[in-house]
Amino acid sequence: MLPSLSYAGLNDCRRLFLRDYEVLINIGVHEFEKKGEQRILINVDLFIPLILSTPKDDQLDEVVDYDFIRSTIARRMAQGHIHLQETLCDDVVKAMLAHPKVRAVRVSTEKPDVYPDCASVGVEVFRVKEGV
Repeated sequence: MLPSLSYAGLNDCRRLFLRDYEVLINIGVHEFEKKGEQRILINVDLFIPLILSTPKDDQLDEVVDYDFIRSTIARRMAQGHIHLQETLCDDVVKAMLAHPKVRAVRVSTEKPDVYPDCASVGVEVFRVKEGV
């Protein structure tokens, strides 16, 4: 179980998620990393209070659209080279928490092609919106 799922402040939330979103991005601190794109896997969990995400009329505008997650990530990637996965995670977390319906977010990024002897290297961040 994700540690975030045991956080008491989320027991009235719905979890929306994006799994293994594969993107090519300019990321890295080494000179060879600055010359091309790397494959990154991004995972996002959004925690949205049920009262704000339970549709009454089965309409998309009653919930948080998955497109919000993907377009937010795309906007960050369009800003140019990123040195660290930590920066990418923090930026995506901040943007996700800016959505008025989102109470908490978990974001992880993974570089699956760094080492031949492991599946990936990565970073994960979990944050709850302040004042909640």
